[in-house]
Amino acid sequence: MQSGNQKPQQLALVDCNNFYVSCERVFRPDLTNTPLVALSNNDGCIISRSNEAKALGIKMGQPWFEVKALAQEHGILALSSNYALYADMSNRVMNILHEFTPHQEVYSIDESFLDLTGTHRLRDVSYEIKNRVLQWVGIPVCVGIGPTKTLAKLANHIAKKHPRSKGVFNFNDLNEQQKNTLLSKIDVNEVWGIGRRLSERLAAYSVHTVQDLKLAHTATLRAQFGVVVEKTQRELREQPCIELTEVEAAKKQIISSRSFGEMVTDLNVLRDALSLFTANACQKLRAQDSHACMIQVFLCTNRFRSELPQYNPSISIPLPQPSNDTLHINRWVDYLAGKIFKPGYQYKKAGIMLSEISPTTHKQLDLWEPQEQANTNLMHALDAINARFGRKTITVSTQGAFKSWQMKQERKSPDYTTNWKSLPFV
Repeated sequence: MQSGNQKPQQLALVDCNNFYVSCERVFRPDLTNTPLVALSNNDGCIISRSNEAKALGIKMGQPWFEVKALAQEHGILALSSNYALYADMSNRVMNILHEFTPHQEVYSIDESFLDLTGTHRLRDVSYEIKNRVLQWVGIPVCVGIGPTKTLAKLANHIAKKHPRSKGVFNFNDLNEQQKNTLLSKIDVNEVWGIGRRLSERLAAYSVHTVQDLKLAHTATLRAQFGVVVEKTQRELREQPCIELTEVEAAKKQIISSRSFGEMVTDLNVLRDALSLFTANACQKLRAQDSHACMIQVFLCTNRFRSELPQYNPSISIPLPQPSNDTLHINRWVDYLAGKIFKPGYQYKKAGIMLSEISPTTHKQLDLWEPQEQANTNLMHALDAINARFGRKTITVSTQGAFKSWQMKQERKSPDYTTNWKSLPFV
């Protein structure tokens, strides 16, 4: 609770509704009332659903093959994930939200926290946020406001579920009795960070609703569930414990991997895939002005095919000196892949992990190893060209020779906003 006459924070969570599906509908208005789903890598599972698809009982994460009969019966359309489109649309939404406050935390591709404390006509501004994003980008959003990030998340859930809110709900506008009544009607698994498994454990302590969690014995919560659940409870009591993070911390570990569109048995095909993963990982390293000291390469067979021989090797090696050079790291990845590859296996997935990451301003050299000349200017030029003309405009020569391993995207929509050849005609 806020003490004395201190006014509560006005933290807003702006969340895009059914984001991937909404991105597709921006360029396909004819799909507005069509049950629509977006599929994960290799068109495997459902990762975004329109309201019409939800009404038909389609579940998040459900394998697509399980609902094909239902899809034919009700005319459900499935599209492959178009991550380039979704990332670009996300950037447009986040740039609009930044115009309303300099204090913004981009929490995920479709969610952003805004600190609107001190904003005049807050309710009008909230609707202006909602309407501007819809008008300028075409993505529907809901706005939830609360004194803490956890309650802002909960307020956003209410804004989505209750039509009377018209997409905006401010928890701070309620009196104490209204707050307690509302929290008593919401299952505890709707709280940010609780989820189904943790809610089942909490049920053993008679915690079934959000209000139960708010009133639970704090010392018992901490002893049984740890400090994270205690912080969640304090946030429900309007005591801010989770700060707004305006600057994203540099990653300490970068993983780049992917499941293949079909099984791979050839080392050269694996090296082709790993070359792409290396380029992606190194680009992320350079984007945060970091370099890595450790490389790990791993291969995986299909664990769901028990009739096939299984082999899941991995190998790590420390670099003589830290690097973010794609060419340099790719040579090591090629070498490591050759060390762990065994013929006679069908590989379903591969990847690399870069770790022991530090800023480029910090460099620990090896006394006995000659210092290699870094291709800094070359890497900067490569990143600049790919940023201007699109990813994969310039690639490493070991990349792109084989197509068989690449993802199945049989239902992918055009890259409307990131590829000149895919610009829609009106």
